[in-house]
Amino acid sequence: MISREEWKTLRGSQKSPDHIMLSVKGNPETSMTVTWRTCTDITDGYALCREVGGEKWLRFDAAMGNFESDMDSSHIFWADMTGLKPDTKYEYNVGDDENRSENYSFSTVPENLDDFSFVCFSDVQTGGPVPPADYSGFNKFLKETLKKHPEVRFILTAGDNTNCGQTDIQWTGALEGYKGVMEYIPLMMAMGNHDDMGFENYFTFEGKYYCEKADYFRNQFGGAYADNGPEGWKTANYSFDYGNAHFTAIGISGPEDVNEWLIKDTDASDKTWKFGSYHFPVCYAGSDLSCDDAYPMMMEGMEKFDVMFSGHEHCFSRSYPRRGENLWDKPSEGTVFYNLGSGNRNPSRMLALPKLWNCAWYPHEEKLSMYAIVHVEKNKVTLTSYLEDGRIADRCVIDKENDCIEPVALAPIYAETRMMFKGADLGLCARTTSGECIDGVWHVPAAILFRYAGFDVVLDKGTVYIEAYRHKATFTEGSNIAVTDRGEIEMSHAVVRSQRDQLYVPVDGLCKAFDMRCNYYTRNNILSFEHEKQDKPVPVQP
Repeated sequence: MISREEWKTLRGSQKSPDHIMLSVKGNPETSMTVTWRTCTDITDGYALCREVGGEKWLRFDAAMGNFESDMDSSHIFWADMTGLKPDTKYEYNVGDDENRSENYSFSTVPENLDDFSFVCFSDVQTGGPVPPADYSGFNKFLKETLKKHPEVRFILTAGDNTNCGQTDIQWTGALEGYKGVMEYIPLMMAMGNHDDMGFENYFTFEGKYYCEKADYFRNQFGGAYADNGPEGWKTANYSFDYGNAHFTAIGISGPEDVNEWLIKDTDASDKTWKFGSYHFPVCYAGSDLSCDDAYPMMMEGMEKFDVMFSGHEHCFSRSYPRRGENLWDKPSEGTVFYNLGSGNRNPSRMLALPKLWNCAWYPHEEKLSMYAIVHVEKNKVTLTSYLEDGRIADRCVIDKENDCIEPVALAPIYAETRMMFKGADLGLCARTTSGECIDGVWHVPAAILFRYAGFDVVLDKGTVYIEAYRHKATFTEGSNIAVTDRGEIEMSHAVVRSQRDQLYVPVDGLCKAFDMRCNYYTRNNILSFEHEKQDKPVPVQP
């Protein structure tokens, strides 16, 4: 445990500005926003900015917000430095009349920029309950990365910037992790589930909760990012333009409202490229994850993007272009879902697997950090994912002019219907027992599907009994009634005996009995089963 008074001497707010961070809020050709923190004794602040080598300082008064955290009371200042010249290097400092920071620098964007690079990180969270949270390892890795890639113009994250975002202990640690960098290039953060997670007692990890409105994120960065998100969900959702690209950071709450905003926001942009950042992966690689918050609720909005960056799994994967529950080959046909690995030596524990929707993946179980460099070059984008030791996990080029992705990878189109459970092909389990459409109703061999997933299945004469996702159901040959723990369910067709003498159960019956979701990929001939729960079933050994 640590008192607020003790915290002040460690990383608490002081009269001198700290947490100085650049961000893109307006037109980056002519503006830059800077954020900083002080103690509550300081009630006003401003930024001074001038061209490097110039004489005249321009003054920009800051807006102020009050940030009451679990460990501190502080003031957050945001100054929009506007009316600047394109493609110009500036120096600046922040504070009030008596307490000023040192000078830092930044560069505005050239007009009509169509050749630039940015770096992507995800899941840099670290640190247990012992304060102060130590992000020094990430700070070293970040600076080494930028030495290797000096062309990087800004940082984009895909969430889990902290290990517990509802405590000041974590945020002060995370921002220390960006110190020496975020004062010079913009830091554009998307939120993750850890960023709005909290504990009633952080020091014992008791009383876990999620703050839907992400108070700590919103209170610190409300003036750092554009105030253009959906009503009620701003700061966690915002968009900005940079060169010939439009970027959107997507929060993890309010998916229905966010989807409507995504559609309007992306449709209003005439930029060549549209990039999104959303923490949870749609085309995940983990064995037991789900994407129900994104699909189908935000499907229409997310499929407006060329590339959607994500995290959460701490492993790497890249999807075929995906749109309308189909997998495609060309960038014009769908969105590439790009899952970043761990940015701070947090190796994957998700048991990553090859999935039918991913054309590239890397399990990333080594204790190494990972990052992606994205190079935009007019109508081409090159995405390269690196491990910190220099090895390349993946590189691809999305070429809009020629409507292709290299290296070439064709999305599968199957002659016989494949079953897919959470993105994984059932493989040998279903080698000669494919799904069948009977009288317009899809049927599948239920025993094979659920045994593959690890659930309990009992076969008896003319019946199949299944326990899965905390529910039970019996399906009987020739009957369209399923007997479940929640009563009888009428199915759209009777259970039939088909390939290899297996009982084929109507898909709608399975979905009703076990709260599952099934979609048919018409182009690829795939039946895809999903469930929002992440159960890890194992057989009971007597």
